[in-house]
Amino acid sequence: MTFLAIDIGNTRLKWALYSQARKGAKLQAQGVEFLDHIDRLSENHWAGLPAPSLMLGCAVAGDAVRRRVIEQLEIWDIEPQWVHSSKQAAGVINGYDHPGRLGADRWVAMIGARNRMLAREAEPRPIILVMVGTAVTVEAIDAQGHFLGGLILPGHGIMLRALESGTAGLHVPTGEVKPFPTNTSDALTSGGTYAIAGAVERMTQHLQQRTGQAPACIMTGGAGWKMAPSMVRPFELVESLIFEGLLALAEERADAAVGA
Repeated sequence: MTFLAIDIGNTRLKWALYSQARKGAKLQAQGVEFLDHIDRLSENHWAGLPAPSLMLGCAVAGDAVRRRVIEQLEIWDIEPQWVHSSKQAAGVINGYDHPGRLGADRWVAMIGARNRMLAREAEPRPIILVMVGTAVTVEAIDAQGHFLGGLILPGHGIMLRALESGTAGLHVPTGEVKPFPTNTSDALTSGGTYAIAGAVERMTQHLQQRTGQAPACIMTGGAGWKMAPSMVRPFELVESLIFEGLLALAEERADAAVGA
């Protein structure tokens, strides 16, 4: 019973085919495509794949993009299913004021992080989850799986474009992260990087004060590697966290269907 997981971000679509809809399932194939080119998924990436038995997707892009993906899925006899944030799922309790308004990618990544923690550690710890992409989110989850709240801030690209558009004559190439930048390019790159690192550090302090435990830090997202050298505390960089969350959700749904 093969399982197709799809993650539609703001700029790219990532997909993975697993041997079954279960946590820890064997990865059989995977790929990435920019949103501008998703209309050729069925002809290129998916043409030689076995037909999946189940598909579950996480989409932050608009309905128009999702419809284009659904059209590509028509090569198989499969009903597309999409994740919507809920009050509780797969071991995570949603503490957002309006749970349905929480971004699906944030929700799925939290489920992935929580289930990863449960599978690896005998005593669950609080988690700081950092997603670094077009935007950056920093989530706080306690040891019992309660999502306490999170931060949203612009990613590196948005920060730079905002400064370029709001500051006369500021058009410079990307620089390097340095402790004491001595040119504008390095100053911009370092400023953006340390802003994100500072947000992670502040949320870590809040969560540790709230729970009395030092939290584990898990980072994911396409630009996570940019932050890695500038992180102060230990962390784990996990590329497949959204897929791990989708696997956990698919397993819970399958078990619920059998129980019904």
